[in-house]
Amino acid sequence: MPTTFDADSFTMTVLHAGDQLDHYRIEALTSRSGMASIFRATDLNNGRPVAIKIPHPEVECDPALFERFRREEEIGKLMDHPGVMKVFSDDDRSQVYMVMEWVEGRLLRKILGEQPKLPPERAIRIALRILNALDYIHSHGVVHRDLKPENVMVDEHDNIKLIDFGIAGNAGARRLTFAKFSPTMGTPDYISPEQVKGQRGDARSDLYALGVMLYEMLSGKVPFSGANPFLIMNDRLLNSPVPPREVDPTITPQLQEIIYRALERNPKNRYASARDFARDLEHPEQVGVTDRPEFRNWKDRRTPWAKKALFYALIALIPIVILGLLLYVARHS
Repeated sequence: MPTTFDADSFTMTVLHAGDQLDHYRIEALTSRSGMASIFRATDLNNGRPVAIKIPHPEVECDPALFERFRREEEIGKLMDHPGVMKVFSDDDRSQVYMVMEWVEGRLLRKILGEQPKLPPERAIRIALRILNALDYIHSHGVVHRDLKPENVMVDEHDNIKLIDFGIAGNAGARRLTFAKFSPTMGTPDYISPEQVKGQRGDARSDLYALGVMLYEMLSGKVPFSGANPFLIMNDRLLNSPVPPREVDPTITPQLQEIIYRALERNPKNRYASARDFARDLEHPEQVGVTDRPEFRNWKDRRTPWAKKALFYALIALIPIVILGLLLYVARHS
C-alpha cells in the first residue's frame, strides 16, 4: 500500500485516491519503484493534472539515495524543453515530495515489451526525438547517465519525454564521479564502456546508451548479454555485438554503420554530439560504410576468466614472495 513519510516525526501516512496532500488532490497510484511512489493528482489551485513523486522512507534515511531524489528535482526545475519532463517549483509543502508535469503516454520499455522490434522508420523517429532532447540537456551542461527505455515516455504520436534524472548532473560536478559499480552508476545493459571502467562519462555516454537502444529497437534485443550485471558489462569491453544486419537483413548498411559509430568503445571515436548523431540518422545516404573488423570477429567470444585466473595466480604468489624475502633477510642478517 502506498505511503508517505514525515521526515520530522518519522510517521507513516497512507494515501488513498481522494486524499488531499497540501493543495493537491490524489487521484490514483500510477507506479511504484524501489525509490518512490508516483501518484496522479490534481493541483487544486489551477486544476492542472500533475504527477507527485513521494520517496519511500528508506530513501529519506539514506543520504546517497535522498541526494539522488533531490538532484532529480533540482535538474528538473532547470529544464524547459518539450522532450524533458518538467518539475514544478513549490516550496510550501508539509513533507518531502516532487511535483512534475503529468505526461500522457507509455514507457518505451512497455512498447518494446509488446513489440520487441520496431519498424526502422519508427525506431529512427523515436531516436531523433530523444537526440533532440539530449542536445538540449547537453547544451545546458547536464548528462543523463541512465538513459534506457524505462526512462523514456512515448505518446501516441511518438513524441518523447526524458524522465528520471536521479543520477544525472552538471558536467563539472565532482560529486558525480563513481569509483565502482553501484545503482547510481547506470543500468548494465546501457552503461557505456568508460562508465564500466569507473570513469564518470560525459555526453557521449548518453549517445552510447542511445546506440544500445537503437540496436534494441531494430533487432529486438540488446547488443551485449550475460548471466549477471558484471558479465554484461564485461561483454561490451571484450566482445563485438552480433551485427544488426545479421539479425535483420532489411536494416540498411548505413543504419548499421550509424549504430556502430554510436557504440564505439572509445568515446573519442563515437559521435561527438547528439547533433552529429541526428545528422547521420536524417541523411543516411551521406553515411560512408566502413569495412569494420566487428563484421568478422563478432563470433569470437572472449571471457574475463583468463584475466581473473592471472589475478588470482598473482595473489597466490604474494605469500611465496614474502616468505622468500624473509628467508633472504634471515640469512643475511
